[in-house]
Amino acid sequence: MAMSFTIAIVGRPNVGKSTLFNRLVGKRLALVDDLPGVTRDRREGPARLGDLDFTIVDTAGLEDAGSESLAGRMMAQTKQAIEQADAVFFMLDAKTGPMPDDRAFADLVRRSGKPVIVVANKAESKASTSGVLESHALGLGEPVAISAEHGEGLVDLFEALREALPHATKKKTKQDEETDAAGEAAAPRAIRVAIVGRPNSGKSTLVNRLLGEDRMLTGPEAGITRDTIASELQWRGRSFRLHDTAGLRRPPRIQEKLEKLSVADAINAIRFAEVVVLLMDSQQAFEEQDLRIAALCEREGRALVIGISKWDLKERKPGSIGKLQEQADERLPQVKGVPVIGVSGLTGDGVDRLMEAVVDIHEVWNKRVTTNQLNKWLEDVISAHPPPAVSGRRIRLNYITQAKARPPSFVLFCARADAVPAAYTRYLVNALRESFDMPGTPIRLTLREKANPFAGRKKKRS
Repeated sequence: MAMSFTIAIVGRPNVGKSTLFNRLVGKRLALVDDLPGVTRDRREGPARLGDLDFTIVDTAGLEDAGSESLAGRMMAQTKQAIEQADAVFFMLDAKTGPMPDDRAFADLVRRSGKPVIVVANKAESKASTSGVLESHALGLGEPVAISAEHGEGLVDLFEALREALPHATKKKTKQDEETDAAGEAAAPRAIRVAIVGRPNSGKSTLVNRLLGEDRMLTGPEAGITRDTIASELQWRGRSFRLHDTAGLRRPPRIQEKLEKLSVADAINAIRFAEVVVLLMDSQQAFEEQDLRIAALCEREGRALVIGISKWDLKERKPGSIGKLQEQADERLPQVKGVPVIGVSGLTGDGVDRLMEAVVDIHEVWNKRVTTNQLNKWLEDVISAHPPPAVSGRRIRLNYITQAKARPPSFVLFCARADAVPAAYTRYLVNALRESFDMPGTPIRLTLREKANPFAGRKKKRS
């Protein structure tokens, strides 16, 4: 089984260390000690990247210390973090490229002799390309371009980490996986569900209905904003952790502030969840704000279920849920096939169907497809609809593999990745969704230029 290991994130202030830390830990850890006068020098948390679980140490938090001791303290603190780590993410800002301070940190990392991955952050903009290239000059190896803010480039970071620590990140053997699976089958983990929606969409009523009267409020706990309450729920022998983002807001003075609050609140719950139930009022479904929250779920890579609440008030016409399903597919093509369930928190109507949809979509979100199946599929889709020629040259799509699940993420190796039109990438994503039955979950497809690992085998045989 893959051993656990520790990674330290080091770099000068404001390069995005905490953003990467939060993304890998998967939730905003409460900054309990961030009181004036208290500087928490290092935060550590359990991180996950692809199928790797490890401890991550963030060396941020010294930006506001007294300037005279700042440099010394940052160095001391960084040294200590590096000593305790198995490998180092050395982070810099791709927009600015390496700065003088970066060189000081680079020397520190080099002297430690620990495996190092240069992480060029904020690489989402075209302007950052030269900064990524200049990072080579630090002499610490190939930089990995990422955007911690948008979650881009994490597949590359995962691969770089596997290369840097081959022993600790060794793929599990069949036997390890069977042992793990047996353990998991015996006790499936609680599915983390966030219930989000615009103010007054019926979140509290639904949560109270699900939990019955004996609301087990485990209270606002570290890592979750004060506005989100986590409750344990048992349903048909399955465990769930519900995060309800409703009912805890102080009455704001203006409507606009309420909208802003509800979005901020939803974001925190979404980051913590595996499945998001987006409640929309049956009287006014698919408003701008609803679509924005759905798009956010997709960006954060969460599975989605749409609940149409106050279903008891809606005048039922045959096929009305079908119409809403069509509307969802049209308005939210990036999660096509997302389940749409009519539900009433007041009468309890549709609540079981909603929970079934949560369990089903969680399974889809965890789906893995074998490389063999994927490459057979790739042949079929290319012959049905080959990629267009760009400036007279055919684009070769060589080979596809699944990098991770949760959400299903695939890497397609091809010649001239940047020449593949966005419309063709969308065609591939829709075909993946259709062929492998993955409705309602975000699907990530990264195009990479790399030699086909199977190329040249036939020659050797002959």
